[in-house]
Amino acid sequence: MQPVLDGIMVVEVGQILSAPYAAAIMGDLGAEVVKVERPSGDDGRSMGPAFKNGDSMNFHIFNRGKKSVKLDLRGEEGRRYFDSLIASCDIFIHNLRPGVQQDLGMSGEELCKRYPRLVYCEISAFGHTGPMSQKPGYEPLAQAYGGLMTINGGPDDQPSRMGASVCDQGAGMWAVIGSLSLLRQRDITGVGGIVQTSLFETALGWAVQRTDAYRNQGVLLEKHATGHPNLVPYQSFNAADGAFLICAGNDRLFARLAAALDHGEWSTDSRFSTNRERLLNREELLTKIQPILLGKTRDQWIAQLEAVGVPCSPIHTIPEVVALPQAKALGIFSNVPGEDYTLTGLPLTINGNRPRVRCGPPRLGEHNLELFGDAK
Repeated sequence: MQPVLDGIMVVEVGQILSAPYAAAIMGDLGAEVVKVERPSGDDGRSMGPAFKNGDSMNFHIFNRGKKSVKLDLRGEEGRRYFDSLIASCDIFIHNLRPGVQQDLGMSGEELCKRYPRLVYCEISAFGHTGPMSQKPGYEPLAQAYGGLMTINGGPDDQPSRMGASVCDQGAGMWAVIGSLSLLRQRDITGVGGIVQTSLFETALGWAVQRTDAYRNQGVLLEKHATGHPNLVPYQSFNAADGAFLICAGNDRLFARLAAALDHGEWSTDSRFSTNRERLLNREELLTKIQPILLGKTRDQWIAQLEAVGVPCSPIHTIPEVVALPQAKALGIFSNVPGEDYTLTGLPLTINGNRPRVRCGPPRLGEHNLELFGDAK
């Protein structure tokens, strides 16, 4: 497959996760990505125990397929080399601490004025404007500040962090979406522009069902652990030998579930016949369902429910997930060329082909000589 971003050059000044992830996505899609690192390197290189070449697993995940140059951007020589990269690139992406880009003469306004075709993408912690705009931040701060920690777990559980870096990686995805959208506009107008996103805005985007319900209806949706505030039954249940998930997402599926549980009368019961009635009588219905499910094993129930089209699933551990035939069939776990390990590829295909990880991450400053000739 011809890489869809072949011929596009991306320059990244990124640390740890959000900007590096955005640039890694573009690299997998075929762009040439040059990672500019300070002389001590991206802090992500030491984010965890050494995996390969002294760098952490996290660094390998979020920096595959890139070239690395190390530059002192506060020095005259480093800025000269940096400017030569920006002059020839299509997209510049960074997640510098607020204010640093101005100190370095790398603000969006300044670079886009000097290079009108540049697509400039900035990821911050709390957004480009407002009273928090100059505050730095990390993933857990964004989850806490954006309310995500308060919607996890059950009604009586303490706030907890989501296990995935949903704000960092989500902001990286928004950066890619915005940058490629502006790149498409540049094809028409010949002029680039500025894309700005943040971890906090991403948190607000993920919490949209909760925040919009509260703002527009005055409703603060309850926490339901594995359940859903607006659908019943739509959660995990215990079978005789373990937990599994049932998702009866509409009245038709609930009727099938009721019949499978030998209680077809539930589908015409005024307490349960519609989802809105089931929401009002949630606990009553759940206390009827749970004892029945204890009568068979998880696999028996899954087979029985799948036979009548009721969506359900075992709750897998990570080791179980990576061994799944479905995961293997999708080919999402990609061998890294020239290396003895695999990485998870992009969760998409284009014309039936999944973009491939082209190579592992670079050593610090590995491409200074290739790109600059005399740079050290």
